[in-house]
This record gives sequence, structure tokens and C-alpha cells, in this order.
Amino acid sequence: MQELVANCDRFKTLKHSTSAPYAFTVFGVSMLPSVLNSQKAIETSIRIIDAFVAMRSFMVQNADILTRITHLERHQIDTDEKIDMILDKMEESSPKLLPEQIFQTGCVWDAWAFVSDLVRSAQQRIELIDNFVDDRVLSLLMKRGKGVSATIHSRFTKDFLTDLEKHNTQYDEVKFVQLPHKNHDRFLIIDDSVYLLGASVKDMGNGLCAVTKLQASPETILGMLK
Repeated sequence: MQELVANCDRFKTLKHSTSAPYAFTVFGVSMLPSVLNSQKAIETSIRIIDAFVAMRSFMVQNADILTRITHLERHQIDTDEKIDMILDKMEESSPKLLPEQIFQTGCVWDAWAFVSDLVRSAQQRIELIDNFVDDRVLSLLMKRGKGVSATIHSRFTKDFLTDLEKHNTQYDEVKFVQLPHKNHDRFLIIDDSVYLLGASVKDMGNGLCAVTKLQASPETILGMLK
């Protein structure tokens, strides 16, 4: 084999190569019996040639199917690109959870929708600090995702605790923590973020109010409640 490579110009690239070839063409395989004069080599060469012939025959017979598969793959790629483009446009046009939002008097729905989006964005926990709550707050917290904990820090009211007890018998538990003293401001904790609420959740939008994302950590705010 080394002598054949040395004397044939068409093997020039192999002659100076430091690595073995990865594959032979069918014509290269057909030349092996003339180099390796053994029965085993001849039988192996015949099997390899038969495999080449079978493969070529398969490709010819199924050329139309293979072409269709290629077309479908290209069509799928184009479709995926269009879907990605549509999703990007939807994301650009969808409302964003801004770090600061001001609601004019009468914008009750806008304020409710904004706080609802905050609740839906929670991945781990929600904690509401609000002196004045009612069953509307429970309806708001039902918008949270599966597995997201919810805690309300508020003043004791018999009617609300009755509503809370009935709620918890049917839906995911909402915990209640009695505030040790009255607080002026309201806070909404979403995971590791703290939002200052300009009004109680149930009254958002009834008058001019704002929602502002604070730099303070949830632990800082919760620590000040004690």
C-alpha cells in the first residue's frame, strides 16, 4: 500500500498527510483487492461496494421524499423565524411593569390591572403590608401563580378574618399577620422587590396615587414592622 501511494500522483494528498483518511469513495474501495491480495480483503471490499450500491439505489428511489423532507425542514425554519418575530413584536407592544407608575383620580381599572400584573409576576412570595384590607385583596391574591406564598400584614378585623378563613378552606392558604402598630404607608413585596403603594390596594385609583419600586430590601421593611 505504501508503494502504491508513493508511485501514484492522485494519492499525493495522502502521501504527505499525517493522519489516516476518514473515508474512501466506491472507486477507491474497488481498488483494494488489487493492493490487498487476500480472500478476506476481497470479501470485505465486495460488501462495502454492495453497501455503496444499495445506498445510491435508496437515494435514487427516494429522491422525491428526501427533497420533500429538505423542503419541510426549510419551511419549518422559516416558520420558526416568523413565530420568533411575532413574539418579539408582542413583547415590545405589551405593557411593562414600570418601576414607577402614577394613576389619576378615577383610573380604578388601570391601577387594579397594574397591581394584578405585579401579583402575577411573583415567582416565590407575595407580602402585602396594608392597614385596610377586605375580600377584594383575597381576589387579587388568587391571581398569583402555583406555589407562590401569600401573606397579609394588617390590623385585626373580625369580618376580614372570617372571609380569610372561608377562603383558606377552599383555595391556597393566605397567611395573616397582625400588625403590632398602625403604619401610614402600604407596601407590596414581590419576591425580592418592594413597592410603595400610595393607597390601599382596595382603593387604588379612587384618588391620585402612585406605585414606586424601592431600593430597600424586603427584610429591611419587614424588620421595621416589629
